[in-house]
Amino acid sequence: MTSGATGDGTGRAYIGSFTSAGGRGITAVAVEAGTGQLSFLGATDAVPDPSYLAVGDGPGSGGGVLYAVSETEHGAVAALDITGDVPRPIGELWPVEGEGPTHLTLAAGQLLTANYGSGSVTALPLRPDGSVGPVGSVLRHEGSGPDSERQRAPHAHQVLPDPSGAWVLSVDLGTDSVRICALDTATGALRLHGETRLRPGTGPRHLAFHPDGGHAYVLNELEPTVTVCRWDAAAGVLEPVAETAVLPEGEEGAEDLVTYPSEVVVSHDGRFLWTANRGHDSISVLALDPAGERARTVTTVACGGHWPRDLALDPTGRWLYAANERSGNVSWFAVDATTGIPRRAGSLDVPAASCVVFA
Repeated sequence: MTSGATGDGTGRAYIGSFTSAGGRGITAVAVEAGTGQLSFLGATDAVPDPSYLAVGDGPGSGGGVLYAVSETEHGAVAALDITGDVPRPIGELWPVEGEGPTHLTLAAGQLLTANYGSGSVTALPLRPDGSVGPVGSVLRHEGSGPDSERQRAPHAHQVLPDPSGAWVLSVDLGTDSVRICALDTATGALRLHGETRLRPGTGPRHLAFHPDGGHAYVLNELEPTVTVCRWDAAAGVLEPVAETAVLPEGEEGAEDLVTYPSEVVVSHDGRFLWTANRGHDSISVLALDPAGERARTVTTVACGGHWPRDLALDPTGRWLYAANERSGNVSWFAVDATTGIPRRAGSLDVPAASCVVFA
């Protein structure tokens, strides 16, 4: 599989969903490049609760293979062949030795998972055919936060490599921090290099990097804000410099809703940032300054459903997709290149939708 559209103007995407809430599991869809439209191709429920997905994109990292977490108490991952219209499992589910994995990524020949329930990150090796091997290492987070209900213990929510490929970052909602780790590509061992503390009680969930590779934006779940950070890849240091609310000040009705932001996306040109906001059921539009160090909240638009768990930009940067978990649909939006404001263009029914990834 290749990124973007094929010769006939269509591409592929995959949608994860919660089977325990009536979802199909993993749904394959065709993506029309000119309109952003999604069309159902097939689905498999072979993986329980595949809440997050990732696509391998090269030799040694599972090219043409889809990876899924199984967000269950005894968490697992699966590899799936995506050469046909219906993803086909490759081998069995592999335990991650962690509870409730919510996110996964590929880095240096390893598959990494963020395990929310156990507050840990797991590394599993990828074989030459794209299949997954047994756990190579588990890095357990330590600490807590001031929210007695949500932060009694660590809760790793996302793991991803930095743009340089030298480091792995894990975002922990329970400890209000982002950990920076070195990954041994030979053994899969994760070594803690440093930890960046964010404002207590914010509950960081996900982060996204600026295209310049020198800035990162941490989306906070427990307080609806984005923390702007400088990223020094040479030293492996993440430095917070500013914090911005994702909802415009004084927006009508916002004060009556509890808002839990879920995902943050940066435009390919580094001019805009979008967040998905559960509860408020919106997409926030933030403008970034030329240096990437200041974010200004411009407006919000309705997400086209209820409880947007994920937000994804297609490879062209023209279309933005919201996976609305509780309304059971994926909505797509045309992005205005001048203002960054998304305009709703369509929707596809996908029960218990949790994420969208492109192949």
